[in-house]
Amino acid sequence: MLIGEVARRSGVSTRMLRHYDSLGLVRPTGRTVGGYREYSADDIRRIFHVESLRSLGLSLRQIARALEDPAFAPSVLVGDLIRRTEDRLKREQELLERLRTVDASAPSGWQDVLRIVEILHGLNSSSAARRQQTVLAPAEDVPVPTELLADAVLAESDPNVAGALRWALARAGGDGVASVASGLRSGNADIRRRAVLALAELSGDEATAVLADALDDADPAVRRHAALAVGARGVTTAVPTLVGMVVEGTNDVEAAEVLGALSLDPGCADRVVSALAGALAAYPTDSAVRIRLAQALAELPGTIARDVLRQLTHDDDRAVALIASAFLRLLDERSDEGRGAADS
Repeated sequence: MLIGEVARRSGVSTRMLRHYDSLGLVRPTGRTVGGYREYSADDIRRIFHVESLRSLGLSLRQIARALEDPAFAPSVLVGDLIRRTEDRLKREQELLERLRTVDASAPSGWQDVLRIVEILHGLNSSSAARRQQTVLAPAEDVPVPTELLADAVLAESDPNVAGALRWALARAGGDGVASVASGLRSGNADIRRRAVLALAELSGDEATAVLADALDDADPAVRRHAALAVGARGVTTAVPTLVGMVVEGTNDVEAAEVLGALSLDPGCADRVVSALAGALAAYPTDSAVRIRLAQALAELPGTIARDVLRQLTHDDDRAVALIASAFLRLLDERSDEGRGAADS
């Protein structure tokens, strides 16, 4: 088969076939009567072998070695190709994300584009100080895009930079909730924790709803952050998690304060008292847990926890009984002060 026919049937150009010939990669083995080179069936099979290996990203030199060296082991080369391809795809994905960020910022001119690129370089810097400075001192005419801030929040591990990013995101407005909420779907617990901390600083019903859903997260830290955030916003479904925090002694002071705030709502007060009383019943001999629960009861407004505290004054554990008595006296003093202020 002559070169033109081979090119037509194989899809490889005559120029490339001649290049293969010059390199000794695929040389026609036959000759016509007129002296033209003619490709045999084996030559054509070799062409397809070459093209198949080229499709994997091998260079022509690598292909020649693979076809000529019987001892050539493809596994090492294929592994190297996989790594190089993964690196290239990563770079291209990063480029795509940069282009999308620039496009989302709706630049009015090349100065805006250059500023966004500068922000990207700053946020991707290996220096935590530079990343923080990029957030805290942006150009007035080109604010950091909300989506870019959200991505940076989910990726940032330095606590100081993360705090600056959350602050900037809360001030940026826009649709930051949706961008950050995507982090709660991550399989990485650290990313979900960053997401819930950022959402806790965003206002609005949408952020509250997303945080409420995070109460069911598999990670205890995510659940605790979500409970503190939504409890402070009056979401009563946070009560079990908050009581659990008091029991565990993890952020128990903050949890007790939020339970106290929730109890200001008469519709929630009984629920909070019942949950704390239930926890006391579940830990009849753990002194440390019972003391923390007594402290949480003392945080509740008015006298709604008086009956439970009065029962604790007779606790078998003397330390618990003494602390409950002290809290009960404190509640009585508050009540007397309140009546005195009303009378005056």
